[in-house]
Amino acid sequence: MADKDLRINEQIRVREVRLIRDEGEQRVIATSEALGLAREQGLDLVEVAPQAVPPVVKIMNYGKYKFENEKKVRDSKKKQKLFKLKEIRMQPKIDEHDLDFKSKHVREFLAEGNKVKVTVRFRGRELAHTELGLDVLKDVLQRIEGEYVLDKAPTMEGRFMSMFLSPKSKK
Repeated sequence: MADKDLRINEQIRVREVRLIRDEGEQRVIATSEALGLAREQGLDLVEVAPQAVPPVVKIMNYGKYKFENEKKVRDSKKKQKLFKLKEIRMQPKIDEHDLDFKSKHVREFLAEGNKVKVTVRFRGRELAHTELGLDVLKDVLQRIEGEYVLDKAPTMEGRFMSMFLSPKSKK
């Protein structure tokens, strides 16, 4: 639940609430009484389960609670692995040196942990010879051997033939 959804102190406008103590003790009391208990301790009354009947509240330091939640969100974002999709485009009549150069880039992208889309673009009458594009893609796979996982084999999509590669897991 987002912190913006939590109501604190006077924002809680129901007659009764279920107060949960630190010891785990629960009881249904008037909201004004719960607010008085929180004030005595110098803490806030925080609604933790607004959908419950009656709503569940706790007495706690709201600033500290909010900080802890933000910290958890930050930590979970750090653990996520983001993949970027890089694309390398070629033509069926590519020269050896250019093919080496593009294959080197594919290898670098995979080493960085990115997924790579290798695309061959056909123009005009080249569409009659799609096997040339397939040969180019197979040639790329030979040049980067062993450093990839083939996610999607070469397929035609309109004027393009493409395949998707991802880096081998480091396990």
